[in-house]
Amino acid sequence: MSGIRTQVLILACVNIGQFIDGYSVGWSAPIIPKLQDLSQSPLKETITDVQVSWIGSLLYLGSIVGPYIPSYLSNIVGRKPCLFFGGMLNLAAIILIVTTKNIATIFAIRIISGLGMGMVTVSNLVYVGEIASTNIRGILLTSTSIVGISGTLAAYCVGPFVSYKMTGYFVLLINIVHVIGIYFIPESPVYYAIKGKEIEAKNTLRSLGRVEDLESIFESVRGTNPDEANSWKAWFKIFTVKANRRSLRITLTLCTLQQTSGVAAVLFFATTIFQMAGSSIRPDIATIVIGSTRLVASMIAPFIVERAGRRILLLVSTAFCACSLLILGTYFHLARVQNSIISEIGWLPLLSLIMYFFSYEIGFGTMPSALVGEMFRGNARSTGSAVSMTTAWLIGFGVATSFGSMVKILGGDVTFWIFSCSCLVAFMFTLKCVPETKGKSLNEIQEMLSR
Repeated sequence: MSGIRTQVLILACVNIGQFIDGYSVGWSAPIIPKLQDLSQSPLKETITDVQVSWIGSLLYLGSIVGPYIPSYLSNIVGRKPCLFFGGMLNLAAIILIVTTKNIATIFAIRIISGLGMGMVTVSNLVYVGEIASTNIRGILLTSTSIVGISGTLAAYCVGPFVSYKMTGYFVLLINIVHVIGIYFIPESPVYYAIKGKEIEAKNTLRSLGRVEDLESIFESVRGTNPDEANSWKAWFKIFTVKANRRSLRITLTLCTLQQTSGVAAVLFFATTIFQMAGSSIRPDIATIVIGSTRLVASMIAPFIVERAGRRILLLVSTAFCACSLLILGTYFHLARVQNSIISEIGWLPLLSLIMYFFSYEIGFGTMPSALVGEMFRGNARSTGSAVSMTTAWLIGFGVATSFGSMVKILGGDVTFWIFSCSCLVAFMFTLKCVPETKGKSLNEIQEMLSR
C-alpha cells in the first residue's frame, strides 16, 4: 500500500505541470476579448482578426517541436530532467505574461507555452506509464487529462474576472512549486534498465512497491544498446520493429482523428463560438459550464477505465461525439436559413457542446493519451509518443488556424458536420483496429502487438 501511496504522490507532483499546460490551452479564450478592449489590454492597439487566429493557434506551433526534445534527451539524461526543462519553459512563458508590452510578446508566450506543453505532456505520459503498477496504470494515465482540464477550467473561471497580468500571477507560484517538486521524485526504472543500472532500477521499484517487476522491465528493454538508444537508430526502430510500428499506427491515427474532431478550435474559440451562434446563454458563462462539464466527465473516466477497458470507452465516446457535433451543425444550418425555430432553441449550442465534451472526456479525450503512454517499447516510448503527439498537434494547429476561414467559407453547419464525420471515422477505426490493453503489463502489451 505504501508503494501505491508513493506513486500517487509522485503523480500529484508531475501533474502540476499538466495543470499549467491545461491553463495555457484555455488562456486564449478569456484573454482575446481583453486584447480587443483597450481599457483591459496591455497593448497600445486592439488586435486584428488575423492576430486573434495566431494567438489561438501558435500554442500548437511550439507544441509540435516540444515533444522531440524529450524524445531525444529522455534516453540520454533521463525522464526526470525532461520534466524539469518543460517546467522551466512554462515558467518563462508565465513571466512573459506579467511583463507583456506588445503583440510580439504574446506570440512568444504562446510559442514558449507550446514548447513547454509538448515537453511536459510527452514526458508525463512516458514517466507515469513507466512508474505505475499494472492494476492502476490506466487510472494514473487518465488522471493527467483530468488535471489538464482542471487547468483549462481555471483559465475560464479566473481569466474573465481579473486583469491581464493577474492571469500570469495566478499560476506563477504554482509553476514554481512544480519545478521544485520535480527535484524530489525518482528517475524512471525503465531509464535505469535501458542504461543497465540494475541496482538503481531495483531501488526505485522498491520505493514504488514494484520490486517484483524488475525482471519484466529488463525483459521489455532486452536487446537495447544504451548508446543506440541515444542515436538515430532508435528512430528507425519505430518503423522496423513490428510492435512499435503497430503502436505508431494506432496511436497516430487516434491522436490525429482526435484533433480533426475540432476540439482545439472549440477550446480556443469557445467564447467566440457562442457569440457567433447568437445563443441565449452568455458566452463567458457557457464557457465555464463547458469547462466544468469536461472536468466532471474526465473524473469519471479513471473509475471505469480499468473495469470497462480502453476500447469500449473509445467506442461509446466517439459515437456520442459524432451525434453532438451533428446536432450543433444542424443548429448553425437552421440559423443560416433563418428558420423561425431558432428563437426557441437558443440553448441548443450549449447543450450540444456539453454533450460533446462529456462524451469526449470520458474516452476520446483521455484514451489516446493513455494508449500512447503504454503501447511502445521502453527504448522507443519517448520517440513514438513524440511522433504521435506532434503529428496530431500539427493537424490541430491547422484546424485551429483555419477554423475562422472554414466558418466563413463553408459555414458553421458544414464545419461542424466535418468534425462529426471525423468522430465517426474514429469509431470505425477503434472497432476494427484498436486492441484492449486493460490488465496487461507493458511487456504483455508488447507481446500482443508483436503477433
